[in-house]
Amino acid sequence: MIEVLATIILVFLGGGIGSSLRWGVGKAVGKRYHGSFPWGNFAVNITGSFLIGFLATLFLIDWDNRYGTFMIALVITGLLGGYTTFSSYELDTAKLIGKKKTGIAATYWIGSVVAGLIAALAGIFLAGVIR
Repeated sequence: MIEVLATIILVFLGGGIGSSLRWGVGKAVGKRYHGSFPWGNFAVNITGSFLIGFLATLFLIDWDNRYGTFMIALVITGLLGGYTTFSSYELDTAKLIGKKKTGIAATYWIGSVVAGLIAALAGIFLAGVIR
């Protein structure tokens, strides 16, 4: 029971830190770019995908048991789970569609998936080289 409570606390702490980082990156990018494309969430999701791929490979995380260790709870599930923002990505896409900016919406929607996958693969590759 203590181990479960400790894991929950680590996820909670990591999630708070990750969410704060997401907010900070989004705000910083938003100050520099004021167009229709949601660059802040895009940057967060791509860097988060890279880091998750990199760390999961570097630390040999077995995806059948990815909730089992304190490091995974704090960093992967908590911090990077709080940092990346799939729901905001979906909301951004829906808002662009609602504003009749379907070209930008499609670019963001598909581009985020493709770039996120490439970033995750780059993280996996880089960690494999380092190991």
